[in-house]
Amino acid sequence: MAATRQKTREAKGRILYGELNAKVLKEQAPEFERAGYDVQQAIGRAEIERALGDGQFEIVVLGHTLTRDDRHHLPYMAKKADPDMKVLVLHASGRHHEVDLSLDSRDGMDKVLRAVETLMESRMAVTV
Repeated sequence: MAATRQKTREAKGRILYGELNAKVLKEQAPEFERAGYDVQQAIGRAEIERALGDGQFEIVVLGHTLTRDDRHHLPYMAKKADPDMKVLVLHASGRHHEVDLSLDSRDGMDKVLRAVETLMESRMAVTV
């Protein structure tokens, strides 16, 4: 299945959101869209890597259904694609030097959206 992108008018920024579980991705991606972001969805490591090579994103969100190995490897790929890209990992264990922020996915979508907003603000401060 190819990565899909949902566009919103005058988006706050572009997010690449990846999960391994398509159902979780389909359920949670609209939350980012309702918050005003242009979201490209990707299922699994290969689609996320392809999307990182094809597009430009302010933030990549690595969801909790990705494997631990994927959540460890993909931040390197994101920073390789764009050193200024922000990386948010959900359900992370431990510290990773390429991850800008990690949250427990059980904290709820409101906290995730606040984290995205914070990362977006810090990203914009770098580009100004």
